[in-house]
Amino acid sequence: MTVVNAGARLDRLTVSGFHWRILGLIGAGTFLDAFDIYLQGAVLGTLVSLHWSTPGLNATFISATFAGMVVGAWLAGIWGDRYGRRFSYQMNLLIFGLASLAGAAAPSISWLIAARFIMGIGLGAEIVVGYVLLSEFVPPASRGRWGTALAVITNSSLFVSALVGRFVIPNFGWRWMFAIVGVGALVVWYLRKSMPESPRWLESKGRDAEAERVLAAIEHEVAAGRTLPPPRIVPVPALERPSLATLFAPALLSRTLIGALVLITLNTAIYGFIAFLPTFMVQQGIGIVKSLTYTTLMSFGGPVGAVVGMLLGDLLGRRGCIIWFSLAATVFGVLYPLTADPRLLMLIGFLLVSSIYVLVAIAWGLYVPELFPTEVRMRGTGFCNTAGRMMTIATPQITVPLFAGFGVAGVIGMVAGLLLLQAVLVALFGIETRAMPLEALVPHAAPPLGAHGRLPQPE
Repeated sequence: MTVVNAGARLDRLTVSGFHWRILGLIGAGTFLDAFDIYLQGAVLGTLVSLHWSTPGLNATFISATFAGMVVGAWLAGIWGDRYGRRFSYQMNLLIFGLASLAGAAAPSISWLIAARFIMGIGLGAEIVVGYVLLSEFVPPASRGRWGTALAVITNSSLFVSALVGRFVIPNFGWRWMFAIVGVGALVVWYLRKSMPESPRWLESKGRDAEAERVLAAIEHEVAAGRTLPPPRIVPVPALERPSLATLFAPALLSRTLIGALVLITLNTAIYGFIAFLPTFMVQQGIGIVKSLTYTTLMSFGGPVGAVVGMLLGDLLGRRGCIIWFSLAATVFGVLYPLTADPRLLMLIGFLLVSSIYVLVAIAWGLYVPELFPTEVRMRGTGFCNTAGRMMTIATPQITVPLFAGFGVAGVIGMVAGLLLLQAVLVALFGIETRAMPLEALVPHAAPPLGAHGRLPQPE
């Protein structure tokens, strides 16, 4: 029987047009996914100003989003490992595209909240599948830059959504924000029909003939008439009956818990603070146009932070970036509610958002998918995302009374406390995954950890 050796064959390929095409198709979906999530800040602030909604209904809208995303992240993990990455990423894109069009036609806030739950199912799945799929195609030496490049594309939607909302909402109305996403998602769904399945996943399922066919096509495209270097023969130990319980076996338990903690913290920071910025400002007496302007300037920290993560992910390593930028975000978070000058407030807000999005780029784009073997990579990533989304169902309900009782300082205190806890626990229990082949990161196949939680680097 032919040994497919998918991981080693993919890892020895040089970066080519194939990889750029994969990045573009995945990035288009994750960009629209994040755009759809982030538009809620501007839309909800507008709905309050129009008396179409209230802060309490806004919190319900956000919780409905996260409830859908919990379901979507869970289904993505199950579907992605059982039926394939390709099935999962096409299904979720179709779901949130059609539901966004339904939201654009909403006759009432109740209708919009119901449509948002359905959108959330697709939104929660897209992020899980996108980062996992890219990590399975890109060589380890480039995985840091490419994973965070996907995060740059994805998180640039924070600024783009705020900028588009600043001009579209006052001139055309909030419904057009959902219409833009719905049409865009359906276009990307059509373009992504030609994307290949992950050969790593096919091999893990014993579908060697399909894996060989996909690999041969990729190698032919990348080689472009040149002779490729021979791959190393890498034995890939198969997990016995991989299931959700595998994530809680001794070999993976600490990784599962660290991955879940990181995504709980980041979801809380984004959706407990950043997503509420326009609403906070409106409730503090700042006009909707001015609040959208302030939010747009601060949200530029999203793409800036993702670019910083792209530059530092391989230099400092995943673990180092998470520790140091968690501490930086904690400091900026403490300073934010103490600042009265509007210009200084925007600067500190920008630095806070930037630090959070360095963490987003490193954790979502790289670290969490790297923690799990191929057989359970989607389940592991899906579980960690599910844990994060479950926390954010409660986060808006916590944020509103915190803001009412203690102002922005109360909300920031919650976020800063989680960031500090994250820095400490990742420093104590996190591993370093920089530049390692995915197959070498399988716990029972990898060599023992070196000093400071680092895996020995390949020769």
